[in-house]
Amino acid sequence: MERHNRRKTVADALGMSFSRVRALRRLGAGPIPLRELAERMGSDPPYTTVIVDDLVRRGLAERIANPADRRSKLVRLTEEGRAAAARATDIMSVPPDALLGLPPEDIEALDRIMAKLLE
Repeated sequence: MERHNRRKTVADALGMSFSRVRALRRLGAGPIPLRELAERMGSDPPYTTVIVDDLVRRGLAERIANPADRRSKLVRLTEEGRAAAARATDIMSVPPDALLGLPPEDIEALDRIMAKLLE
């Protein structure tokens, strides 16, 4: 697993911790309240605030008014943030070379096994 650590690869490529990469990818679906981002990331709101503050400083995210609740803010990606999130998704989506080298019948067997596990 360490030879194919996509988390380290994507963190190094984007120059940020993997927790910030996770936030970027979750914000890619559209603007959400900070509390919802924290829930999606499985982290507490104060830590998520630190992450969002850093993304804002980097120009990757911004806080905007929440049209459904004027007392709260939404977090959304900037254009640069969307590009970084897309790059992160591309990196995370590349399978390890060992997997790509498997014969088709092994990949089909693996696919069947994974489908069973996800039922």
